[in-house]
Amino acid sequence: MRAVVFVNGQVNDYTALASWLLAGDRLIAADGGAMHCLAIGRTPDVVVGDLDSIPPAVLAALEADGVTIERYPVAKDQTDLELAIERALADGADEVLILGALGGRLDHTIANLLILAQKRWQAIIRLAEGSEIAQMLHGGEMLEINGPIGSTVSAIPISARVDGLTYAGLEYPLNDATLELGSTRGVSNIVVVAPATLTLADGILLVIHDSHRQSTSVGAPSREGW
Repeated sequence: MRAVVFVNGQVNDYTALASWLLAGDRLIAADGGAMHCLAIGRTPDVVVGDLDSIPPAVLAALEADGVTIERYPVAKDQTDLELAIERALADGADEVLILGALGGRLDHTIANLLILAQKRWQAIIRLAEGSEIAQMLHGGEMLEINGPIGSTVSAIPISARVDGLTYAGLEYPLNDATLELGSTRGVSNIVVVAPATLTLADGILLVIHDSHRQSTSVGAPSREGW
């Protein structure tokens, strides 16, 4: 089962936001993220958090409609997003897609991206923004990207260094490479063969795929996506 978690970040394109949803998704709102869910005509199944960012009238209406409300104290050790991911996993999700997590406060934006790096998550955790989707690649893992041809892929070290990074199907190859934290060497590569793969021996790598950003140096894009 896939869960979609709505976060109270900045959303500039609700059409793009809605395009990520699939039939059967379980919708979980992290506090004020419920407003983004409602803005695309959907009602969350669960609202989780300290509930300081959602209008009381909206919260009351959701509760009257049978939406499950999980209220936590403001003084807590986890963000509303982390609590929402934990609720998704408790509900049986084997994949979690996070929407509306960027923009607004810089500290929240950085924390929401880095939450993907937690190794303990027992599910695939991805974060989408516009046409871009992000996922962490940990040492000993391989990530497959199914086009489209000409779309861009960026690989950014999150740990102090990553070792054994190997690409297949990308225009600028790497083979058993080492990148250090802060390196921009992995930014803006291009899919030339789908599926492309990234394999990592050690470390943590943030991989971002933009399915709409196309290079003019390769052939026409396919309709496949990550």
